[in-house]
Amino acid sequence: MPKTVISIEHLSKSYRLGVIGTGTAFRDLERWWAKKRGQPDPYLKIDEADHGNREGETIWALRDINFTVQQGEALGIIGSNGAGKSTLLKILSQVTAPTEGVVKVKGRIASLLEVGTGFHGELTGRENIYLNGAINGMSRAEVARKLDEIVDFSGVEKYIDTPVKHYSSGMYVRLAFAVAAHLDPDILIVDEVLAVGDAAFQKKCLEKIGDVSREGRTVIFVSHNMAAMVNSCNRGILLSQGKISCDGDIRETVTQYLSIQTAAGDVDLSKVVNRSGDGRARFTRAVTRSDPVNVVDTFVIGDNLIFEINIISSEFIHSGKMGLTIISSNGIPVYNLVAEDAGFELIDLNGESRVRVVLENQKIYPGEYHVNLWMADSDYKAMDRIANAIKFTIIEGGTKVRRKLDPASAVVHEVAQWSRLS
Repeated sequence: MPKTVISIEHLSKSYRLGVIGTGTAFRDLERWWAKKRGQPDPYLKIDEADHGNREGETIWALRDINFTVQQGEALGIIGSNGAGKSTLLKILSQVTAPTEGVVKVKGRIASLLEVGTGFHGELTGRENIYLNGAINGMSRAEVARKLDEIVDFSGVEKYIDTPVKHYSSGMYVRLAFAVAAHLDPDILIVDEVLAVGDAAFQKKCLEKIGDVSREGRTVIFVSHNMAAMVNSCNRGILLSQGKISCDGDIRETVTQYLSIQTAAGDVDLSKVVNRSGDGRARFTRAVTRSDPVNVVDTFVIGDNLIFEINIISSEFIHSGKMGLTIISSNGIPVYNLVAEDAGFELIDLNGESRVRVVLENQKIYPGEYHVNLWMADSDYKAMDRIANAIKFTIIEGGTKVRRKLDPASAVVHEVAQWSRLS
């Protein structure tokens, strides 16, 4: 029978809003005097809300959370920004204490919550590995046996004897994850921090997370990358405003999360600055759909992939050409869709227009993708080009593909006709 390694009962965490000191007595006095006269905080940052009139208000980051985690489970925590995901992980990692409730943890925890967490900037990478091992209750001999494996996984062997304060954020994450995953934790907790690494290292980390789970250890993973969640976890918990709104199979949890992400898949291109072309016609908006009704930015294999793209022209254009290129997160072009190949032209552009592009029954492997857009006149003179104009995610699911697909093996899944000749 599976052993319960984490038990959470009626967990709540609150914070009280208030004024934080500026760092000097003189500035604190200026802030107090401005508040006394009913004036705004003089040290408030641009676009930052003034909470001075809300001092003492209680904000509940988590409210009455209850769940258990079994040994060997890979649990994904999903939710929008501010849902309470990071707060929950900090409580599990004993970085902060709950306001109410009980948290019971059995086993040694290794956490990767923020870039550089648990590292001392003045120590070298090698020294920090031994320091983290000691913090996790390991002897120097035990850490030494793992050292080469950690260094090799991190890919920072050239800098392993350099103080980590000189590391880039990517190097920090590479070494920190390698340490957390290889020091034999009973429970591995990983926050969104993996997004700092490059695509190749992210893939390597996700594979390691799968290995840790298969070895019978427990993984708790937070990410906004739904493809990574589906590939790495078997169970999901959806947090909404500090409460659990779904707890079950990871695919079901992801589906419920996506159903409430109404803003996803709708991109305002009119404000994009990094673009080229003479501007006679410009892209102003892009929407991604899986059907004529729903706006989404995450699809399962086999869904229709629909792009609706708005255009505005500043003059009459008799004939124009258009195309889009779908590119994977590691820079591999997957599809080059050109209107001309389908016998379609942008005829008589004058003011606002909208174009729909449909890729039926798409068979793209799970992962993150972006779309480059271009538009030209009949002489192929560029009118507008935008790189990374649209982003979307493909996850496993549906009925089109029954086996698990490895994103490293290909970018498109096709079913050919097979027959035996002899």
